[in-house]
Amino acid sequence: MKRFVFGLLAATVFAVPAFAEDIKPGLLFDLGGKFDKSFNEASFNGAEKFKEETGIEYVEFEISNDAQREQALRRFAEDGRNPIVMAGFSWAAALEKVAAEYPETNFAIIDMVVDAPNVRSVVYNEHEGSYLVGMMAAMASETKKVGFVGGMDIPLIRKFGCGYVGGAKAAGATDVIQNMTGDTPAAWNDPTKGGEIAKSQMDQGADVIYAAAGGTGVGVLQAAADAGNLGIGVDSNQNHLQPGKVLTSMLKRVDVAVYNAFMDAKNGSFETGFNVLGLAEDGVGYAMDEHNKDLVNDEMIDAVEKAKADIISGEIKVHDYMSDNSCPY
Repeated sequence: MKRFVFGLLAATVFAVPAFAEDIKPGLLFDLGGKFDKSFNEASFNGAEKFKEETGIEYVEFEISNDAQREQALRRFAEDGRNPIVMAGFSWAAALEKVAAEYPETNFAIIDMVVDAPNVRSVVYNEHEGSYLVGMMAAMASETKKVGFVGGMDIPLIRKFGCGYVGGAKAAGATDVIQNMTGDTPAAWNDPTKGGEIAKSQMDQGADVIYAAAGGTGVGVLQAAADAGNLGIGVDSNQNHLQPGKVLTSMLKRVDVAVYNAFMDAKNGSFETGFNVLGLAEDGVGYAMDEHNKDLVNDEMIDAVEKAKADIISGEIKVHDYMSDNSCPY
């Protein structure tokens, strides 16, 4: 991952002309499936919003294994799909090849940087949003021990975990128990194992558990709810999955990235280059709705909103694991 990210913060931004009549959007999902209730589903929701507002249809494809990535991406390009949006860092290697072969096609990749003149690279400050839900976890915890269950063990998910630890410790947590689900893409879609990990963490005293694990997280939230404890969702608003038992969800607005890519192309304003979405850009945040309103009191909201403002202003510096692959908390 490092070879894509380091040194690209000052990447050139190119304006690529486009016209509405040329728009034939395409969306490629990552492993885990379109309806994973998390990352992929958020990208789907962004595409659906675009279709509802514009009446422009898009095509989509769900891969079932990594070997399909390059073939699927090239097929979309050959069919004249433009722009083509990919959900997930694992598309990077295939995109590097195909983007060079189709220089007139606009591409957007979420969660990775690919340095090419016809690629928009969208990344998020997940550590900022995770810091906020970490604070909420610690304030809601009775044991002051909280948990984190990641999906595939990669620096990106460690970035979620590190931000969460920072926020939890700042709000009084004495211990943050962390586990990853696996080191292959199968780790994104194993709710049974997610539930087992959550049970293990609860046996160690954790009573609030944050799942950053795609479809695996559904099992984490279920296990926490079954034990009378609290879970924290990720990417999409997952509060409704276990009403009254999900403290909040760390929102990662993947839907915004997809919607913006499609809409910018429609409007002839598609820009490529490096795009970062954090708290200041409303790219990450935390979810409040009717399902968790009784779990979050005014004191928690006040503390989290103050921290949010301090992160945006720079008064609070949340460590980014991706900067040096370490977590100082």
